[in-house]
Amino acid sequence: MARNPKHIGALPPLTALRAFDAVGTTGGVRAAAAALNVGPTVVSRHIDNLEKWLGVALVRAKGRSLELTEAGARFHAQITKAFAIIAEATDEATKPARTPLRIWCTPGLAVMRLLPRLPELEARLPAFSIHLRPTLARPDLRHREADAEILYRAGEAEAPREGLIEIELAKPRVMPVVSPTLVGGGTRPASELALLLELPWIEELSSDEWSSWATKAGLSIDARAQQRLVGARLWHAHVAIGAARLGQGVALANELLVDGDFREGRLVEIGRTDVRLGAYVLALRTEAREAPEMRELAAWLGALMTASRASPVSEEPSSKRRQFRTN
Repeated sequence: MARNPKHIGALPPLTALRAFDAVGTTGGVRAAAAALNVGPTVVSRHIDNLEKWLGVALVRAKGRSLELTEAGARFHAQITKAFAIIAEATDEATKPARTPLRIWCTPGLAVMRLLPRLPELEARLPAFSIHLRPTLARPDLRHREADAEILYRAGEAEAPREGLIEIELAKPRVMPVVSPTLVGGGTRPASELALLLELPWIEELSSDEWSSWATKAGLSIDARAQQRLVGARLWHAHVAIGAARLGQGVALANELLVDGDFREGRLVEIGRTDVRLGAYVLALRTEAREAPEMRELAAWLGALMTASRASPVSEEPSSKRRQFRTN
């Protein structure tokens, strides 16, 4: 039969030990009581009980306060080490098995590009637990609300906020996409940009993206026609693309989000243009850039952002303007 460990049944009450440790650390009964969130009389009673249990005087009066006796000082030095060991063991037992790596990402990219290949990142960073948050909100990286942010920066590049760096990942081509069912299942060439005047436009946050795309594509569409064409507003790229797959209209999408749809025939591109409205960037705290996990994350994202060439770009210059007329 296994013998009981030596210490079982041979220890003073733990609450009394904690009270004595607090008195020795803070230097007084009242301060110890405040630290333990109990009354001073409770602390005094624990000290009395501990002295009786040990048969040793641990404290003595010094004016209107207390001080440790020589035996009390030696005892306190030892139990302080013991409590430190207990605290370290508690931290070890309760800390996560893996360190969280919190990544905030624009929803369309998170759902359609990152999520299917997330196991690859987990395999590359086995010591980390990946926390991917699809959101349009901006985290406070400087105060460690997140470890990294992947955002779509429309327009010209901006100077990063103080204490942060931004790494450009990709500047994808943007194009109007539609279900083949809306263009006669392929009986009418999807290369005809005039189709845009016959189908509802699915928007995300506003009409701004459509306006920017039309300008860069060299298209002139009068406001009256554009107002007539506006369809549903669906807020997120992956939702707008989903509506396009269902035949509900034309969505603007970038090549990173729809290359799989092109390959599998769920969507086709209307026209052939080379319009780029912005870039995906990885934002990090400046001091985190060289951390091994961030270098690995950046490398993985760089490979992930390599777009398919399923929908080639026409040789026609995008600067050549086309006029759309409506009757």
